Amino acid sequence: MKLILKWLLSAAALLAVAYLYSGVTVTSFTGALIAAAVLGALNMVVRPLLVLLTLPVTVLTLGLFLFVVNALMFWAAAGLVSGLNVNGFGAALLGSLIYSVLQLAIDFLLERLFLKD
Repeated sequence: MKLILKWLLSAAALLAVAYLYSGVTVTSFTGALIAAAVLGALNMVVRPLLVLLTLPVTVLTLGLFLFVVNALMFWAAAGLVSGLNVNGFGAALLGSLIYSVLQLAIDFLLERLFLKD
């Protein structure tokens, strides 16, 4: 139940990013659902490899290069899903920042909702 709710809220977060920032567009809620699933899969499979490969640069930049890695994942998801469009790397960077903040709020709320006694 928690996974389905997180997926639905992630799709809503993508719609919110498109609403808040004009550099990111989402065609429909179905497109947002597919994009959220692809983005989640990319973050689960590809992102750890990129973080490992870019570890020296990440250390040199005191972790700021992880923003670039997040933007690459966001941009890659837009390239794979026709329902999500990102207007360049700068839009991917800002869109991924907004999406990350919304995901942080979603994770916080879901942990409160499904709190184990």
